[in-house]
Amino acid sequence: MRKQFLFLALALIVSVNSFSQVIFENGYFISENNQKTSCLIENMDWKNTPVNFRYKLDESGEIKIADIKTIKEFAVSGQFKFISSVVKIDRSSKRIEFMTKDKNPVFSTEKLFLQVLMEGKANLYLYNDGTVRRFFYKTDNSEIKQLVYKTYLADDDHTAKNNQFREQLFVDLKCDGVLMNEYEKLTYAKKDLERFFAKYNKCSDSNFVDLDVKEKKDLFNLTLRPRYTMNSLSLENSEYNVLSFDFDKKSSISLGIEAEFILPFNKDRWSVIVEPTYQSYKGEQTIQTNQVVGGTLTGKVDYKSVELPVGVRRYFFINDAFKIFANASMIVDFSTNSSVTVTRKDGSPLNELEIKSGINFGLGLGCKFKDKVSLEVRYQTSRGLLADNPVWTSSYQTTALILGYSFF
Repeated sequence: MRKQFLFLALALIVSVNSFSQVIFENGYFISENNQKTSCLIENMDWKNTPVNFRYKLDESGEIKIADIKTIKEFAVSGQFKFISSVVKIDRSSKRIEFMTKDKNPVFSTEKLFLQVLMEGKANLYLYNDGTVRRFFYKTDNSEIKQLVYKTYLADDDHTAKNNQFREQLFVDLKCDGVLMNEYEKLTYAKKDLERFFAKYNKCSDSNFVDLDVKEKKDLFNLTLRPRYTMNSLSLENSEYNVLSFDFDKKSSISLGIEAEFILPFNKDRWSVIVEPTYQSYKGEQTIQTNQVVGGTLTGKVDYKSVELPVGVRRYFFINDAFKIFANASMIVDFSTNSSVTVTRKDGSPLNELEIKSGINFGLGLGCKFKDKVSLEVRYQTSRGLLADNPVWTSSYQTTALILGYSFF
């Protein structure tokens, strides 16, 4: 059953990748020879600056790939615009183990795509590859220059900051409407720099364009998730091969509430999920052993806990109303008022075992309709319930069918 579920999960994820909706939106690109082509560009809602992009000339056209070698500029209408430029970039690390005592930037000349954040008398650009995040600017007919900010070692135990970008802006972006303390307090952050460039462009009577679209997104979902579960438990004593219990599979109804945090990039395809869930299991089994072990023995389990799965989810969009998802979670379990007992035929106790559950993992596949109603099948790997017991081992397993309704 486990192998079948895992095989089905992998097969479904692979197949969903092949038929899930790829979002192509109106845009254009300009080649190195200044030829502009209107097309449909795959909107990846880029968190990191891309090195290439996929496009097609019409809805039924072939998907093609273009990169920085041949493209001067490309844009998704009303959302993103990137230009290619040969710039000097400082890639000094902000990780302390790689810092030096040199406060000056170490420039290398590279051809990069830069995201255009603002256009006007002064343009603002962003480059971000996941490890290096740098801002660039341009005024009038000047070349594109990096705004210099560098963290370096002041001594072996302390760091310092080179905030040369403030001086650059004071020299190159000076206007009567911008006060001195606005330069002095400026931080090397996207929102702060956008606010500053917008004020400078307004002050300079520039018809500037803010290209960083602040799209309002629903980045949080709260979902009530009742479920039908099928649970099984086995116990085994390592001292006696004949002493083991394999309790019947039990079905039950339990309830969880899921908090989902949508990550603000890649077109809402990824999210982080946290889902406190109450669950319970009761079982009883009588077995025959030899007289040395104890003869007729009865095992009873009464197990109640709150599970706390924490994981990631990946969405695959089929159309505007329907999407499929796959998630993987690490599950921490908090048991309460739970016990496992093994008694002899006369009712006297042979073992009274304390339940202390371990960590296990969950894999889920599901679908969601109109961002409200969802259905998921989840398989959980085996979890031990007797973590500190040197003699007894256990395996608790759950498969669940989960219905969800998002009310926030």
